[in-house]
Amino acid sequence: MATGRFVSYLRVSTDKQGRSGLGLEAQREAVAAFLNGGAWTLQAEYVETESGKRSDRPDLAKALAHCRLTGATLVVAKLDRLARNQAFLMSVYEGSGEGGVVFCDLPNVPAGPVGKFLVQQMAAVAELEAGLISARTKAALQAAKARGKVLGRKPGTPGYLPDAEAGAAAVKAKADSFAAVVAPIAQQLRDEGQSLRQIADALAARGIRTARGGAWTATAVKNVLARQQAAA
Repeated sequence: MATGRFVSYLRVSTDKQGRSGLGLEAQREAVAAFLNGGAWTLQAEYVETESGKRSDRPDLAKALAHCRLTGATLVVAKLDRLARNQAFLMSVYEGSGEGGVVFCDLPNVPAGPVGKFLVQQMAAVAELEAGLISARTKAALQAAKARGKVLGRKPGTPGYLPDAEAGAAAVKAKADSFAAVVAPIAQQLRDEGQSLRQIADALAARGIRTARGGAWTATAVKNVLARQQAAA
């Protein structure tokens, strides 16, 4: 149950999305659902139309200044609406003041030092995963080229690599990279005697989602462990 003062920050990537409200209403609904009940005040809402890759965000700066002045907590609908870059994410935490930052898609992560630490670890994992995916995708495409496939050719030309094959290579690279990050955590829990179902619950409790952003199941845990063992 939410209590206290809050300032919401919403972000869309394009002017078209901002004018149409595409994405904004969903974010507002997520904030409203997160704050539902309790004794709280939404002091202000700041909306940014900017790419998530850019760090120069004037409306975010205004939202942070508002939080520092009033002691309010910055509330964001989704972690990826704020940033995927660990360094930028931590700079936002440092600039938010005493109220800290909360994310509606991570309701079990509190504001304050503990929440900051947990989000920092998740951001580090996400950044590592992104780097591994990029490296594995490049390796997969280079391997395809070594087999005589040429990217970007038109159908029917020598060495043409169908989109399906290129897409499959990218999907496999992403799955392998995700398993490389999550499997060691799952294996440690497995070594401690936990069942696949218990491991699934433990991963969910830590705020870790599946590669597709879904809920963990015993089968999903088994597949991650199997993929990592196959790659070993």
